[in-house]
Amino acid sequence: MGKIIGVLSLKGGVGKTSTVVALGVAIAKLRKKVLLIDGNLSAPNLGIHLNLIDPKKTIQQVLQGKKHAKEAVHKLGEIDIIPASIFDRIKVNPLKLKDKIKLLKRKYDIILIDSSPALNEETLAVMLASDKILIVTTPDLPTISTTLKATRLAKNRGTPIIGLIINKAYNKHFELTTKEIEETSQVPVMAVIPHDINILKALSQFQSSIDYKPNSKSSQEYKKLASAIIGEKYKPLKIKTFLRWINPTKQDINRTIYYKKMFN
Repeated sequence: MGKIIGVLSLKGGVGKTSTVVALGVAIAKLRKKVLLIDGNLSAPNLGIHLNLIDPKKTIQQVLQGKKHAKEAVHKLGEIDIIPASIFDRIKVNPLKLKDKIKLLKRKYDIILIDSSPALNEETLAVMLASDKILIVTTPDLPTISTTLKATRLAKNRGTPIIGLIINKAYNKHFELTTKEIEETSQVPVMAVIPHDINILKALSQFQSSIDYKPNSKSSQEYKKLASAIIGEKYKPLKIKTFLRWINPTKQDINRTIYYKKMFN
């Protein structure tokens, strides 16, 4: 039986959808069956990231009962996706999401749901449909304030939080540190994704950043997180990456703790 992981952020512009795509592809490259679902019905982006601009099969049709979830799946190379339509404005009940997709757990190892960047029914629906939650943030005060709301909401709903993904990090003194973010949120940081122009270049080519630049620092960080999530030890390709384990980062330690806790 597969696991459903909701990817949340209550603020737009943090790179949540790019994270869903990159993490999904990273997990798929570890020989797992992966499905991405767009749970952002009011402002969907997941399909656009992968050049599904006007899909004929959508999550809205699933929620309407016009299609079974398995009938709305699009196959895109190593991953599958159920996109949302940017044109279909028919009223749907997002809270039906859990019931509509639960049988897909029999077919996929990991299902990632991209949520709405707002505190609304769509976000609540993703939380209720998910077995676990990842929260995407950036290392600045305005975003951290919304991150605290997201973690509080997930905890109140009883949905386990895997941890935080700090995205678009410049590693500059004006940013909040990993330690400060963890102490404020009381949630472990599972990945720190550096600001990387290759992620934007990949988007312009309708690709995941993993495929576009597989050995970049951001791609390596997504691959490490992917390995921890599915219970496989990450195998570094470069000596420089290997040497980092002598002096591991906080997120390296957190991933190791998660791996041992969940799979040992």
